[in-house]
Parts: sequence; C-alpha cells; structure tokens
Amino acid sequence: MDFSSPDRYSRQIRFPGIGEQGQHRLAQATVAIVGCGALGSFHAAALARAGIGRLKLIDRDFVELSNLQRQWLYAESDAAEAMPKAAAAAAALGKANSNVALETHITDLAPGNIEEVLEGTTLILDGTDNFDTRYLINDYAVQAGIPWVYGGAVGSYGLAMPVIPGLTACFECIYPEPPAGAQPTCETAGVVNALTAIVAAWQVSLALKILCAGAEQTDARITTIDVWDGTIRQIAMPGRDLQCPACALRTCRHLDGEGRPPISLCGRNAVQIHDRRRPLDLAVLAARLAPLGQVRSNEFAVRFIIPPHEMTIFADGRAIIKGTTDPGLARSLYSRYVGN
Repeated sequence: MDFSSPDRYSRQIRFPGIGEQGQHRLAQATVAIVGCGALGSFHAAALARAGIGRLKLIDRDFVELSNLQRQWLYAESDAAEAMPKAAAAAAALGKANSNVALETHITDLAPGNIEEVLEGTTLILDGTDNFDTRYLINDYAVQAGIPWVYGGAVGSYGLAMPVIPGLTACFECIYPEPPAGAQPTCETAGVVNALTAIVAAWQVSLALKILCAGAEQTDARITTIDVWDGTIRQIAMPGRDLQCPACALRTCRHLDGEGRPPISLCGRNAVQIHDRRRPLDLAVLAARLAPLGQVRSNEFAVRFIIPPHEMTIFADGRAIIKGTTDPGLARSLYSRYVGN
C-alpha cells in the first residue's frame, strides 16, 4: 500500500475550504504544539492525520495513569513506564502517519530555549496549563509574526481563540494580568473528557483555516463552551490595546524571563525545577540513587521515590518534584539528590 498516495487526503481535499492548494499548504507547514496533554495530544493526532508537514512536540511532563481519561494518544504502558509525553506522542503518531516529520522536545519552553525550539514554525497551538507559558508564547509569536491559537479547559467549561499578530488583539491585550488567586484546575475541579476534545478540535479547525485559507481570512472570535449546560457563545475579539506591552510597545518582558521562578504544576502538588539545566548522565544518576530509594529509569528520565516525595529527573537537568508545593523544599531535595 502506498501511504504517500494523494488519495489518503481525498476526503478533505474535496472540501472546498481546503482543496488541493490547501492540502499543499498543510504539507509545507510546521506546527508547534506546546504541551502534549489533553489538548495537545488531540492537536497532534488531528494534524498528523490531516497531513501536516512537520510537528514540533514540546512537553516537559511524563504520562501518568490519571492522564489516560482524556489524553488520547497514550496507553497504559506509557504510564507504567513513565514515558515523557512528547516521546510517547511521537511513537503513536508515527504509526498513524509515517509521512509526517516529528520533532520532539522533552523540555519546558522557557525564555532561554524558545527561539531555538520554535525556529521555523508556521503556527503555534497552545496545549499548556499555565499563564506563564502562554505569555511567553504570545511574546514570541508577536515578535516573530506567527499566529497562535489559545485554548483552555477545566471542569465542563472551555475557551479558544486565535491570536494573529498585526490583525487581532494579542493574548496580553485581553489578559493584561493573569487571574488573581487560586484558580480551578483539572486536579481540583476535574474535567470532562468530551470538553477537552471539543476545545482542541476547535483549535485545530482554526489552525487549518489559517494554514489553508490564510490568516486574513480567519474570523477572529473568542469561543466559550460549556458541555454540561450545553451553551456555546462567541464574541468578536476586541481591538488591540495601543499600550499593550507585547504587541504595541514590544517590550517582550516575558521573553526576557520576567517572573519565572520554579513553578507549581497544574494543582498536582508538584513543583518543577527548571532553572538549573545542565546535561545529566541518567544511567550514572540512576545507579547513584538506587541505594537511597526506589528508582525506575528509561532513556528519557529517572524516577526516584523517597516517600512522601517523588522526583522525575530529565536528561537536561530539569526535575519535577511531587509531594510538595514549596519551591524551597523542592530546591533542597534537588540539591540533596541531584546536586547544585
């Protein structure tokens, strides 16, 4: 069977909004998916099947059992082996469409690596779970003139909107500051798996339209959805804020690293240490930690369990410490077991 046959995409080529020209544009495009969780795993699967040319899969986390309820690309074996999501996603996508170029980045997108990781990107899809990374994506996208599509989902409520530099308000125009106080998360408020699929599919539809028809043809609206009460609302995006630090003043404060200490993750009683990056020999680290606690390792990470804490250490020196939300304690554990 010829898996490169044009007939593979015939059903979407017959749709006038895509056509042969749109399919060619998809094949030439590079899409970065930042966060390969509930939203990002759906983004990746849909775009790979649609015939995107290249996917950049960017995620700092690993697969857990609780992910399987809504993160469509992963299997029980991925959770059992604590596979990094970007690597597990690439393995699944390669089986779905061997013609798509897959680029994995098992890392936290940060000011120090964003230009290297996103270089050559045509469009960015947001599958993240925190405002820090979204502000960072927004700064980069505005500076580079790259469209991106924001999405969020928790409980039964979700939201999606396109950000098209030069044509629409940017993310910081609409959210000058992150929401104040504790916010509901998938951990604390739960999430309906149908919601994440709907929000992610909406984001993908916006991405396809931008890539196939052009950004100027996209009707920029903020779409909100509640799958439990059955409401869908749309409003036109507001005009650009002429004093916006990102798209008007171009101060790029988030690209400069403003306000990025170790951060708590998605209400999961966990802290990520991301500012001590240095390459690690994982085999050596696993052997050193083995006498001190329970160790499981693969080529991507070492999981070290010392109750009540659990550390997952990646090859770039980054670590996720579960069992605390105290950055000071997380740093102490990192220094004690990994080093300074």
